[in-house]
Amino acid sequence: MTINSGNNLTITILGTGTSHGVPIVGCKCDVCTSDDIKDKRTRTSALLSWDETNIAIDIGPDFRQQMLRAQVDHLEGILITHEHNDHVIGLDEIRPFNFISKAPMNIYATLAVQSEFRQRFSYVFDNDPYPGAPRVNFKSIQKDQNIFIRGREIIPVEVTHGNIAVLGFRIGKFAYITDAKFIAHEELRKLEGLDVLIINTLHHHEHFAHLNVNEALELITLLRPQKAYLTHISHKMGKHSDVSKTLPDGVELAYDGLQINL
Repeated sequence: MTINSGNNLTITILGTGTSHGVPIVGCKCDVCTSDDIKDKRTRTSALLSWDETNIAIDIGPDFRQQMLRAQVDHLEGILITHEHNDHVIGLDEIRPFNFISKAPMNIYATLAVQSEFRQRFSYVFDNDPYPGAPRVNFKSIQKDQNIFIRGREIIPVEVTHGNIAVLGFRIGKFAYITDAKFIAHEELRKLEGLDVLIINTLHHHEHFAHLNVNEALELITLLRPQKAYLTHISHKMGKHSDVSKTLPDGVELAYDGLQINL
């Protein structure tokens, strides 16, 4: 499905699954055994494209597969939402882009997330890293400071996920929020007047660190974007075809490979 709004920004939804992905290894539920391609969910990630620029949001364990599927042959940077493995553990998969560009990859992350990277991927940050290790150029970001990448203003939006801070991002009238449970009032104000909102929605039940369907729909009603898509979806949500029939007008389940043109 394609939405046109005329601002020359393309969003490709690379992955829409939880940390386990869908199907889950060994699970025989109706969702995990579904033949519907929209029920096959790699770990949550997205690609922002404008002019000759590609910027990824997060680099999870399926990053290589996602780049191949989307036929991405250049990448100018990566925005990191937070440090959990399903959002960062694909760091090694940036190496082909290092080889193509002959330069380190710009990775935009908070200082806290950078610290986690340096511990988790210490071999990358050695004084004398081994040949072929990923090459990284950190760009520090924080919730109260907008950043500019190749002519685009990007507004960080802080949300709470369990006991950690996560950054979502707004570009123009588009915003991407993942792994949220709570959004403070001052951050919600950054999400007013959207054409498209993508927001995490785990499943129908209460969860300590993620929005469920009712909570996400309440936020969508409050923010009133023209269109909203739900992402970071568990197999407990149900099959795409079944859940889609229950959602209000203007709200859809995202799926891997969805493209939105603004």
